[in-house]
Parts: sequence; C-alpha cells; structure tokens
Amino acid sequence: MLRRAVTQLLGQSVRHQSNDVSLILERSMNRVQLLGRVGQDPVMRQADGRNPVTIFSVATNEVWRTGDGESTPSGDISQKTTWHRISVFRPGLRDVAYQYVKKGARVLVEGKLDYGEYVDKNNVRRQATTIIADNIIFLSDSAKERV
Repeated sequence: MLRRAVTQLLGQSVRHQSNDVSLILERSMNRVQLLGRVGQDPVMRQADGRNPVTIFSVATNEVWRTGDGESTPSGDISQKTTWHRISVFRPGLRDVAYQYVKKGARVLVEGKLDYGEYVDKNNVRRQATTIIADNIIFLSDSAKERV
C-alpha cells in the first residue's frame, strides 16, 4: 500500500527542461482543519475594487497535565488557547458564514494557511497568518449542516 502511494506521488511529478536547468514541479498540499469555538460575530469587509470577504476568529484549546507523568492523576492541568483568523472569500460560503456563524458557536473550519503582511494604523509593518476557509461545518445549535 505504501509502495502504491509513493508510486502515485512520483507519477504526479512533472519534469520540465529549460536552458540546461532541470526544474522539478511536484505536488504539494496546504491543508488546515480547525475545530473550535467562534470568538466574535463575523464581519464583512470589502476593499476598493476587490471581492468582499467575511472574517471571524476561532479559538482552539490544548490541554495537558504537568507533574509526575501522564499515567498518574496527580499534577496540574494546563491549558493554552490559540486564536485563528478565518477569512471566507468563496461567494456562497462567504454569505452563509456572515449570516449564520455566531460568537460561541462550535465549528469545524477546513481551508489553507495564508501568510501576509500589512501596515497598522501606527505605520508599523506586521505579519498575519490567516486561514482561507473553503468549508465550514456547523456543530452546535440547529445549524448542524455542511456548507
């Protein structure tokens, strides 16, 4: 089974010759799944001449036990919350997310990572990591459907 998967991946590679330089283009993947709670109601923004985007945040939690070891119940429980910025550009999904995603709702967001830069109001250059959503699954309330 592993051999077949490796053969498929190698078969999907493309070789291109250009001026004595051998360039290998291979298939890659940028995929993210987040399961968490919405931190704020979504907002829809539109820059000059660009398509609108729906933006909201999702919190994910990581929990672990500190102390003697994981096999004993002694020790403190620690938790870390990470906030993720979600952007929805796809027209149908963008509108549904804006209308139905609500603060506190539990959602599964699927998409890809995007890294970018922007200049804040104090003219300081900042970096931003965003999840570009291409699927949202509502897991709480009555909206338990796949969008």
